[in-house]
Amino acid sequence: MTIQHTPRNRRQQLMGLAGWIALCYLTAAAGAMASANARDFYAGLVQPDWAPPGWLFGPVWTVLFTLMAIAAWLVWRAPVEPSDRRRALGLFVVQLVANALWSWLFFAWQKGGWAFAEVIVFWLLIAATCAAFWRIRPLAGLLLLPYLAWVAFAAYLNWVLWQANPAILG
Repeated sequence: MTIQHTPRNRRQQLMGLAGWIALCYLTAAAGAMASANARDFYAGLVQPDWAPPGWLFGPVWTVLFTLMAIAAWLVWRAPVEPSDRRRALGLFVVQLVANALWSWLFFAWQKGGWAFAEVIVFWLLIAATCAAFWRIRPLAGLLLLPYLAWVAFAAYLNWVLWQANPAILG
């Protein structure tokens, strides 16, 4: 077993953290581009009483993307088998793509059914990433649990909105 340490000096560590934050925030920006009219679109949908107000999504996602970046950074710098690190971080990047795709499916293209199918796959990717991170650095896996819970909630909300708004989200 070959354990390869990632860069350990302070500058390399800070650059690594900045890179993971940048990647996560770029994903957020890709989703935000798809969500340019999300506030009005979301407000115009028939919603359940328990649906969160539109203004809440921005702050929640900001916290989640920050936690995700920290989790990825912890895995990136962990002294583990390089193939384990690559596998875990590869899953992380794939789930980031799924994250951005959901916003396009739901908000930009208004495909509720496709968005719901995709968010299920998206949730499974997060769960797999969480498990992979946990095996490498339990704290990193723990940091993804709020994200996993939020996306589970979002999946249910997606389903309810799709069912309540078939003419819009058909």
